[in-house]
Amino acid sequence: MIVVTGAAGFIGSCLVSKLNQEGYKDLILVDDFTKEEKERNYKHKLFVQLIPREQFSEAIRGEERFIKAVFHLGARTDTTDMNTAIFNELNFNYSKEVWKVCVRGQIPMFYASSAATYGDGTLGFSDNPELLDSLRPLNPYAHSKNNFDKWMLTRQYQPPAWIGLKFFNVYGPNEYHKKRMASVVFHAFNQIAETGKLKLFKSHKPEYADGEQMRDFIYVKDVIDVLIFLMKNIKTEKGIYNLGTGQARSFNDLAKIVFKNMMLAPDIDYIDTPIDIRDSYQYHTEADMTRFRAELGYNKPFTSLEQGITDYVGNYLLSGKYY
Repeated sequence: MIVVTGAAGFIGSCLVSKLNQEGYKDLILVDDFTKEEKERNYKHKLFVQLIPREQFSEAIRGEERFIKAVFHLGARTDTTDMNTAIFNELNFNYSKEVWKVCVRGQIPMFYASSAATYGDGTLGFSDNPELLDSLRPLNPYAHSKNNFDKWMLTRQYQPPAWIGLKFFNVYGPNEYHKKRMASVVFHAFNQIAETGKLKLFKSHKPEYADGEQMRDFIYVKDVIDVLIFLMKNIKTEKGIYNLGTGQARSFNDLAKIVFKNMMLAPDIDYIDTPIDIRDSYQYHTEADMTRFRAELGYNKPFTSLEQGITDYVGNYLLSGKYY
């Protein structure tokens, strides 16, 4: 059996779909299944059990020997929520519980960290574990992810293999429920569909033109391919790695590609970046993928922004389908 936490969410539900496509049906899905808006992310999937998040540890006690791997993708991801207690409970402490299950059953564990741990980016985007203590996350969500990363590295007893992945800007199908935390691609598509235009933040730094702020956008299907690769190939390796394309692209690039796939001419308005986030706004993020490629042996090229948006818009957003 394979466990997926966050299975009703964005990345988790896409992982379940891909596992089903590859013939894996003995899946245990863990999440908060009371939210009706996420039901279509899992109701047509193949699995053996749905377990409410808070019951997971006890529900599988005694069954750990049958579990091949745990993908821990469940988390609270709202970077604007300043309630530290919620993130300590749902991200940091709950991740500890998942870790304890994996230690108890000696189960490989693959979990989601975040590029938000890098803060404003002034310290760069190297995933060298010796730099974790120097990182300065900007919000409780990012702190919770960085705290768990640091905690994992100091454990005396560990799963036989574990990998944490610092996801950069993931976009793709099944994110419709994330509202304001959905990707820029999702919001761009919906704003253009409604108004025929798109609003992007102005640049408040002279070295960047408006809309030329850059992010490392990675398609969710690449993330899923990496996770399944790790499950199949990682036996004893342990560590925390970046997961992005390694190539930053501008918001202008992204906008033009979305317009093109909607068969519309670009029409972009640039608005002031809100004062409350202006000082901490990142102008450039780009994953350093050196360690990931060299140490984990994943050599498959990542999907370009053009290819990813074409697939996302053409096969999902325009049709309303999910993955």
